[in-house]
Amino acid sequence: MKRREFVKLSSTASALGLLPFEVGAALKLANSTMNCDVSSRKLILIELRGGNDGLNTLIPYDNYGYYSSVLRPDINIPDVNFSNQAVDTLLPSNQQLMFHPALLDGQYNSGFKGLYQSGMLRILQSVGYPSANKSHFASIDLWSTGNDGNSWNNGKDSGWMGRFMEEAYSNLLPSNFPLGIQLGSSNTWLGFHAEHEHGIAMNIEGQDSENFYTVLNGLSGQPPSNIPNNSHYGAELQYVVDTDASANIYSQSIQNAFNAPGSNNLVAYPETDLANQLKTVARLIRGGIETKVYMVTIGGFDTHNAQNQGSGDINGRHFELLNEVSTAVDAFVKDVNSDSIGDDIIGITFSEFGRKAKQNGNLGTDHGEIAPMFVFGKPVQGGVSGINVDLTEATSSNNWQIKTVQHDYRQVFATLMQDFLGAENTVVDNAFFDQTNNESFSSKKIQDIIKPSHYVDSSCYALSNNTTNNETFWAAYPNPVYDKLFVNPITNNSQVKYDIYNTNGGLIKSGKLDMQLGYAAIDMVSLPQGLYVVTLQADGMQESKKVIKA
Repeated sequence: MKRREFVKLSSTASALGLLPFEVGAALKLANSTMNCDVSSRKLILIELRGGNDGLNTLIPYDNYGYYSSVLRPDINIPDVNFSNQAVDTLLPSNQQLMFHPALLDGQYNSGFKGLYQSGMLRILQSVGYPSANKSHFASIDLWSTGNDGNSWNNGKDSGWMGRFMEEAYSNLLPSNFPLGIQLGSSNTWLGFHAEHEHGIAMNIEGQDSENFYTVLNGLSGQPPSNIPNNSHYGAELQYVVDTDASANIYSQSIQNAFNAPGSNNLVAYPETDLANQLKTVARLIRGGIETKVYMVTIGGFDTHNAQNQGSGDINGRHFELLNEVSTAVDAFVKDVNSDSIGDDIIGITFSEFGRKAKQNGNLGTDHGEIAPMFVFGKPVQGGVSGINVDLTEATSSNNWQIKTVQHDYRQVFATLMQDFLGAENTVVDNAFFDQTNNESFSSKKIQDIIKPSHYVDSSCYALSNNTTNNETFWAAYPNPVYDKLFVNPITNNSQVKYDIYNTNGGLIKSGKLDMQLGYAAIDMVSLPQGLYVVTLQADGMQESKKVIKA
């Protein structure tokens, strides 16, 4: 978003504080020593949509002659100045890599090499998944749902990040801020779609300064009075109603954060689309919103042709894309490190697959399997994980594919979930599990991604769904609620006392419910839109429920 001010919302959105009153303490650990408070930590996902060519992004120098003369005689990256292009000349020969010149600092005002030299960039070689699928749509779905080419057992209808967030941050649900925010693509990422919770994330792409929330506000005020149960139509309609309600609530917290005093960016950003997305992310974080995961997107990496401008000319589409990524990330890291928020932020790039090792006849490359990932930020331990790809693995008999996966993408995210965010094993396993080998990815973590100063020790793991053991005495529905909140007793009660609190802990409304009919209703019509906590009490039992008034 380019220098936008979020100044107007839909007519139904109401002003809210950024946080429910219990959020400040929800994720604080009893152990308050260093590394044990993970409540402010956030992930930034950067999607390189289309399948980034890893072999020209990071060139394996130990077999440069074969790369440049046999595999890519026309689109190779020249080693005109190895000492400048080298990732790290002190690495062993089987890890010697050259950056694409678009990723260098200095001449191109880019930052990946500068980030590496500052110890804030880790390169993960040969990332992919078993039995790679080289269809864009299928591979994106596999990455989004936490599966591989052998199995859909992790769930085809929900995303791994959604499952992770609803399990890890269950104490925050429902909330008046989105756990995830997406920019850069009008297509909402399947990875954010939770298994049970509706509207856990919000896509704000395409919103402008005149009307930040426009896409979902199509129900003209009140939702349908009768939504059929036990039908696909009813489920889909309820999803739209719930998403509409939560988006109205979320939009205000996003506006508040963007316009909060002191939220302004602290460095200059390039005038590019990805930089504008990251600039917005930095401003929202600095503005105080408690969103945990952000996703930004840059497309165009499906470089079947004109990847390079001409034979022997490295300028062209791939150069421009990599330079946009590098300069945008460089500015973002400088921005968040200008104050303390950088201590709580890690970013990571990913792409649905890589490209073939051998060039095609159109100065481009076709669909491949593996590709590198870049992990960046102050908490990141700089370096290289994995050895250079074996270029001789790509032959005409296997369609010029480099197939060896050194790092499963789920290993990467599992490592960040646990070693940076502090997730329990069960939370990681709920996001994704190695179905083929019947193993947890929490036992396959990648070493040395997180600096010791930011590493979460196992004694500090805090993210877990601790609601599963809580006894439930009443059911309260619908949520979000427009007019009447129905309460059904799971145990027999004749009368139930209720109190309704706002997000500041103030008592808004109290009353008693007569359960003679087996249910009762609380009139919510007069309450402003927002998040409330409804406390129910009867016969020595007490239970609190978060409710969104739409």
